[in-house]
Amino acid sequence: MTQNPTPPIALNAAVDDTSWLKQAFANVQTALGSQMALATQSISHAGTLGSVNEEHWLELLRSYLPNRYEVATGIIIDSKGNRSDQIDVVIFDRHFTPTLLDQKNHRYIPAEAVYAIFECKPEVNKGYIEYAEKKAASVRRMTRTSVAISHAGGTYQAKPHFRILAGLLAPRSGWVNGLDSTFLGHLGSQSDSALDCVCALDHGCYDCYGDGHHVVSDPAGLMYFLFRLLARLQSLGSVPAIDWAAYSRIIKA
Repeated sequence: MTQNPTPPIALNAAVDDTSWLKQAFANVQTALGSQMALATQSISHAGTLGSVNEEHWLELLRSYLPNRYEVATGIIIDSKGNRSDQIDVVIFDRHFTPTLLDQKNHRYIPAEAVYAIFECKPEVNKGYIEYAEKKAASVRRMTRTSVAISHAGGTYQAKPHFRILAGLLAPRSGWVNGLDSTFLGHLGSQSDSALDCVCALDHGCYDCYGDGHHVVSDPAGLMYFLFRLLARLQSLGSVPAIDWAAYSRIIKA
């Protein structure tokens, strides 16, 4: 007796299901929050605690940003001899623009190489917002050079400078309601000092990249912050070609 062949197994049609992905992203945020909470409980010295949490942010950004971006703590300099204060987190180009005078983890980064700067603080509050805004203004006011580049077909004109991104990173918000209207009311509006983004792990994130401001309070808010940052960095393209002759004049002088 001939048996009927086993019917083929029907493959289910593709179904959109992002819940598992969102949960995975939320787990990343939970892990980072746990690391910072442990540091807070076990480290009593404020300076040491700040350095540890700063390193957690550095490691996170290094993990998720493409290799074209380097992430480090450093001092930003320009061809006029200006120096910034120590910046907790600098996202910069290392492919076209080397850092200068490096000693161990102490880096001097040419202003032309900088994409973004961040301050890492214990919480988001009025004082720390103002502090981060002052850092942002000091860096954005620095001199950045740009020169034309010769290529086989001719010359690429000197590229205009983009606005350096600036932000504030913290484990939590100092306001009970998180990043609400009170928080928004404390953000400055001056172009040279305004913060583009803020991330408070326990309360969500904020950004304003030219398409209105976005506030997200979500278990996966950290990843939303990172993806929005990635998109913004991508839109900036490459840094301008630095004018090394301007730096050489420092030596001659």
